[in-house]
Amino acid sequence: MKKIFILVVLLTFNFGFCQKKFDRIDAEKFQKKINSEYADAKTSPLMETDLKTFKTLDFYPLSSKYYVNAKFVKAKDEKVFEMKTSTSRKPKYIKYGTIFFSIDGIALKLNVYQDIELSKSDEYKDYLFLPFSDKTCGKESYIGGRYIDLKIPKGNTILIDFNKAYNPYCAYNHKYSCPIVPLENDLNVEIKAGVKTFH
Repeated sequence: MKKIFILVVLLTFNFGFCQKKFDRIDAEKFQKKINSEYADAKTSPLMETDLKTFKTLDFYPLSSKYYVNAKFVKAKDEKVFEMKTSTSRKPKYIKYGTIFFSIDGIALKLNVYQDIELSKSDEYKDYLFLPFSDKTCGKESYIGGRYIDLKIPKGNTILIDFNKAYNPYCAYNHKYSCPIVPLENDLNVEIKAGVKTFH
């Protein structure tokens, strides 16, 4: 009976209803877009001295390994809380759900959050925030962890592309106030995907 249950779980993770293949072109577009934003003085978080010499962010090689079809479980009866940031600012968030997935056969989970203020606007009403840290933090990637932007899924599966993981603005400029990755979103694996540490 236990073996059957495990098989069902694995099938749910690996062959979910919205199973899609890794889109390399889409990931490349993300890299070009973020490089373009960082090169533009109007939208760049870089300090003036760094902006003058900026050419490109340092990315891990694109990999389908870090494109996962995750199981999504919506949270119930969660309370709004103040998320800690790198400053005294405390924006209000709510845990919206939990995602379950596996990389290299290791079962992993992360919580996704919704920004209360952002959710009031039409543009961001379906926006979800995924902050995470992993074993590359402080070495190849930013010590404070990284973020991924998501949208509320229609079903019980959600696509996570770690190739689109980006650094908080605090990684480039101390003037910004950035949410600190919650302890429960620290992964005990290396996620060698997305943006690497700056410099």
